[in-house]
Amino acid sequence: MIYTVTVNPALDYVMQLKKVDAGSVNRSNDCQFLAGGKGINVSQILNQLDVDNTAWGFVGGFTGKELVRQLNVKKIESDFVTISDDTRVNVKVHAQKETEINAAGPKIDEQEITAFKARLDDLNEGDIVVLSGSLAPSLPTDFYEQLLPTIREAGAEFAIDTTGEALLATLKYHPLVIKPNHHELAALFNTSFANDQEMLEAAKKLLDMGAQNVMISMAGDGAYLVTKDHIYYACAAVGTAVNSVGAGDSMIAGFVGTYYKTHDVVEALKVGSACGGATAFTEDIAVKSQIDTVLPQITVE
Repeated sequence: MIYTVTVNPALDYVMQLKKVDAGSVNRSNDCQFLAGGKGINVSQILNQLDVDNTAWGFVGGFTGKELVRQLNVKKIESDFVTISDDTRVNVKVHAQKETEINAAGPKIDEQEITAFKARLDDLNEGDIVVLSGSLAPSLPTDFYEQLLPTIREAGAEFAIDTTGEALLATLKYHPLVIKPNHHELAALFNTSFANDQEMLEAAKKLLDMGAQNVMISMAGDGAYLVTKDHIYYACAAVGTAVNSVGAGDSMIAGFVGTYYKTHDVVEALKVGSACGGATAFTEDIAVKSQIDTVLPQITVE
């Protein structure tokens, strides 16, 4: 089983209109609520790949109920901790320019945190936990790190999609895969890269610090996977990018889901790249038919 963790999910209120006039009354010609969150995006892709998974996190209030209802419609299994505060609402305005107003997130108390940590008792050897997304402001900054000893003691693996010091702090627990993009990788070492070789040397340092695999996404320039023994390169799919939101989550999902089924990092990189590309080419998270269309374009060398 794969468990995805979204500790600060959101109900995204997406409003479409031709133009926003600041300081005036504006009327939307279309609006909808959509369940949002990086771990939820991962679960959507895992479902398309037919990989058993359960979404974990915190939800509360009428917004939390609507979020869970939407996941049920998409047949995404979930086991969220119900909290007393409301799940946040993020406003997305799609007009002549796209504008986002993201709420900070709900208050989560110690009892609710304890209830979430009890979910880790369900873990078995061979399971994978995917940790991604921002923390609610009431959670400790090392919340993800607090979960890792229990995950590893259960014999489970974990993948984490975060940046900066929060990422570096997890490496001693040997994540299955981390996925910095090339800009984030440079920022980890407070440097810039003159060429791919310098970038790959930085990735090797992350292996030395504990990561099992380092996947470097470079958008339209493809992706590298750096392992203990090899460096693999996956070409980018050809298409028109219309959506950067969720592409990284899709890539993680494709890698982890495929690795869970095959334990083949090359195939995992190939499918991960296809999932990321397919989502980038659509306005939502990709579905299986879109992934299957992109997959033959991806070659790994």
